[in-house]
Amino acid sequence: MPAALSWRHHTLIQALLSRGPLKEDDFRSIFSQVTGKTSGSEQQQLFNEYLRKINAELSYVQFELRACRNQYDGDVYYGVINNISDDQSKFGTKYTVPQIAFYKGIVEAIVQDAEARGSISNTDALNIRLDMQVHGVTDPQSQGGPTHIPPAFKNFSMSHKEKALEQLVKDQWLCSVPDGKIGLGVRSFLDLRSWFRTNEVPACEVCNEAAVKAQLCQNEACNIRLHLYCLKKKFSQKKVQRVCPGCGTKWEVPIVKAEAVDEVDDAPNVPSQNTQPAEHPVKKRRKSYREADDEIVKNDSSLTSATLSNAKRVTRRSVRLSAN
Repeated sequence: MPAALSWRHHTLIQALLSRGPLKEDDFRSIFSQVTGKTSGSEQQQLFNEYLRKINAELSYVQFELRACRNQYDGDVYYGVINNISDDQSKFGTKYTVPQIAFYKGIVEAIVQDAEARGSISNTDALNIRLDMQVHGVTDPQSQGGPTHIPPAFKNFSMSHKEKALEQLVKDQWLCSVPDGKIGLGVRSFLDLRSWFRTNEVPACEVCNEAAVKAQLCQNEACNIRLHLYCLKKKFSQKKVQRVCPGCGTKWEVPIVKAEAVDEVDDAPNVPSQNTQPAEHPVKKRRKSYREADDEIVKNDSSLTSATLSNAKRVTRRSVRLSAN
């Protein structure tokens, strides 16, 4: 059994629990203050050791300290998430069942966008139908007849949706993107990693994470997606041709000059209790994206995997077929 955590470990955990997900710079700043280590390889080694030890302890209560990258600005965030999802944990949320269904509908609408814009309009968000989130609930008198819509869903008015949307943005489950639309918040990127994979949300060719907000290959027959920050990193290399890694089509998206591109590292993998050797990226891409992580994420506000049903995967090809 791992040794007990010190007050320094507790301070790092408490910072994430009380403030919510923190940007990497802010989290590392807190780490530097509590440890006295400010820079250098020694600091990085100690940082990794702290996270490994924290996760070893958190695993006993099915929690995890995890890092993710915000797909709208490329910034790395750290947060604490819950790795289990069951009926008991649902009672830990401050959100009502209609509010959770509302969030669920918004997430599904965003990830099903075949153009990977990563957002929907405020109007579309408010017009999400909660009755579409009712699955397997039938009227006992109908013997398999029409789905029974709970009264709470029917009474969830537009004003209720507006208040829920405001709270979801405040709690970082959703976010307001620069063009005034609604996107996924950093908490969703932290918590829904397994759900993205289970529901076959297309992955970025470079980092293999769900490409919710991404650039698409100009060849409509090709399904390659790249996060903007991954695209900049890949094409900033002098010897790399600016073509689609899948079909070879020239990538027309303007790219800034290599010397002006900030180096974008992959979102750091937080050391866990059982650290495994890094997997070769080629082998990683060959894996079927159907394989979901064993963890099902659901934390304090409990809006994660268990609340989301299997969303239908939408591609550009399926959109064209439906239009015809």
